[in-house]
Amino acid sequence: MTETTTGARPGTPEGAETRLPAPGIFVFDPGHSYVGFVARHLMVAKVRGQFTDLTGTLTVAEDTALCSVEATIHTASITTHNDQRDTHLRSTDFLDTDRYPTMTFHSTAIVGSATSGLTVLGELSITECTRQVRVDVELNGVVTDPWGQQRIALTATTQIDREDFGITFNAPMDGGGYLIGKTVKIEIEIEAVRQTS
Repeated sequence: MTETTTGARPGTPEGAETRLPAPGIFVFDPGHSYVGFVARHLMVAKVRGQFTDLTGTLTVAEDTALCSVEATIHTASITTHNDQRDTHLRSTDFLDTDRYPTMTFHSTAIVGSATSGLTVLGELSITECTRQVRVDVELNGVVTDPWGQQRIALTATTQIDREDFGITFNAPMDGGGYLIGKTVKIEIEIEAVRQTS
């Protein structure tokens, strides 16, 4: 890792560093992390949802290329704040959460820098399918909380075609098009805490 920028970039909270911290392992804080998604409905509207049960680790190394991330999401924790829709999303038409209780991501390469932006390439597994995806990552800052714990905050986005993962359920519309869009945008906010032992 060859980060030379110190201090905070414009718009970063005072006291937050915008370079990667010293090497170590950071564990996701689930209470301050978020994985959401956006999908099209009726070709024109957007439905937003999230997964509320997320775990993961971020390993920081001296060389950015040697950093890594691992994440596990429990699929049954999906919520769109509509019970009928959520039950359908957990069914065999979509995530089939009884057979596939988790989806996972692990990085295979990381390029870029904390100051200019990071690109994380990795393998995303949903249901029985694993596909390579690209995740764009922004480092929001590194701070020490009031209890002396070092924390790192990241924003990440990616986009997938759900049919690539075997999730093909749909219904045609009379005027053309389909009930549910194939493209799903994924929005991620991660806050992770350095492990001291």
